[in-house]
Formats: sequence, structure tokens, C-alpha cells
Amino acid sequence: MEALDRVVKPKTKRAKRFLEKREPKLTENTKNAILIKGGNANLTVTETLKDIVSILKNITRPFEDQTSLEFFSKKSDCSLFLFGSHNKKRPNNLIIGRMFDYHVLDMIELGIEKFVSLKDIKNSKCPEGTKPMLIFAGDTFDLNEEYRRLKSLLIDFFRGPTVPTIRLAGLEYVLHFTAMDGKIYMRSYKVLLKKSRCKIPRIELEEMGPSLDLVMRRTHLASEDLYKLSLKQPKALKPKKKKNISHDVFGTSYGRIHMQKQDLSKLQTRKMKGLKKRPAAKMTEEDEEISPKKLKSV
Repeated sequence: MEALDRVVKPKTKRAKRFLEKREPKLTENTKNAILIKGGNANLTVTETLKDIVSILKNITRPFEDQTSLEFFSKKSDCSLFLFGSHNKKRPNNLIIGRMFDYHVLDMIELGIEKFVSLKDIKNSKCPEGTKPMLIFAGDTFDLNEEYRRLKSLLIDFFRGPTVPTIRLAGLEYVLHFTAMDGKIYMRSYKVLLKKSRCKIPRIELEEMGPSLDLVMRRTHLASEDLYKLSLKQPKALKPKKKKNISHDVFGTSYGRIHMQKQDLSKLQTRKMKGLKKRPAAKMTEEDEEISPKKLKSV
């Protein structure tokens, strides 16, 4: 049994807190990513990893041997990874993947055909840590299973932390992915809010880099059963169903109220003299005293 797999009882409070942070939670922590530079990575791959912020680890072939990758993932508590390498058979190679229970779930190999660095585009940049807006164009992302998993992987990788509210000025970074003719085009833009004649500002996109033309190579996808297991949510997080409440396509809530049949005779009306109730016996005596009017003869 490996050292990281053994169950060790904590001897200090600090060790106990550390183990508690690693335990499963109802609401998991923000996913961390480990970016890996292979021993034979060239300048193009290195610059690509630098633009996505690299953490260098020494791993050889993830598709052939995943033990070292899983070891570093568990040690660093990272559920996402990006591995870069370069060789004669597969030049300018990137492998993007994710973990489930510290074991490789999905892994997709991408080849870099064209790369434009952040430094090569002389425009203003967004601040570091800006949460991007993700746009996916192309029917292939919905029709092909491998591209569907790649889309899910890219969303996991670039989505960032979950935020409760959004402000308009904070929407300033766009990542655009296009699947067309067997290639994936990644472009990044800065959102510019210009003045307009109305309250809504005019929006312009300015390319800021990095820019990548990618082609899919090898894939290692989880089985349907394992993939469904990784998406399973705890019962405590599932929203409880409320009776007689429905929602329309716009998110508006509608409630249905069940009421008993009302007795209109007991309905409270406005207090007016004409609507005042009188006893039945008194009403009959008054009707007898009133004589019918005589018709005038002409």
C-alpha cells in the first residue's frame, strides 16, 4: 500500500484539520488545476503553459502510465491537470484531463497547430483572476461524444470559482471555442463597453491572446456508469420538491391554492344602510302594510 493511501490517525490538531479538509464535503472546494511540463516540451508548448500559469512537475507519458499523475494530483489536491510535451511522433502536444476520487476520469490529447502568445498581441489585458465568459460555437460540441466531453472539460478548467452575484463591469473577459472542420479554435477577447445613445452600452471585442488552433488526437474517456457516478450529487444538496408550485420557461413561480366552497351569505360586505340585513318576520309585516298604488283614470 502506498504512503498516501494508508489511513493514518492524526496525532496533532493541525494534522486533524488537514485531514478534515481532504474529506468529502456536500459542497466541494473550488477545483484546482496542476499544469505539467514534460521533460521534452519545446518552446511553443512551454509558452502555452506559461500563458495559462504553469506549475512544473516531471511526468513522462500520462496515456501509458497514470500512477505518477494520480500521485501528484492527490499530493497537491488538484482535480484538473494540463500536461505539455513535444516529440517527433506527436509535436506540440497538450493533454487536458480531470480526476475523480484521485483517479483519471477523462483525458484528451490535443495538438497545437498554431499559437499566438499574450506578448505577441499588443493590446490591453484583463487583470489576473478575472472570471471568463465561455462561448462554444459549432454543432460538433453537441453531436460528437468526444467533443461533448471536451466541452465539459474546458468548462471545468476555465469556469473559476462560483460567485453569488455579477456586476456589469466585471464581465470583461471572453473565451471563445469554435469546433469546425475537425479543429478547435480558441480565442480570447477583452470586452470593451463603449458609449451609446441609450442606457445599454455598446459592446466591442478586442483580441488579447492567447490564440490557439488545436486538433484532437487521442482520448481516454470514462465509461457511462463511471461518468454518471461522478455526476451524482448528495441527497442533502438536492432541492426539496414543493407541492402545487410550478415554473415557466422564464423562471417565474406559480402557486396553486386549494380552497373550500364559500358561503356567499356569510360574505362580509361594505356597511351601508341599503345592504343592512333585517329579520324575516319584520320584512313580511312591512310588506302587508304597504298598499298597492291606484292607477289614475284618464
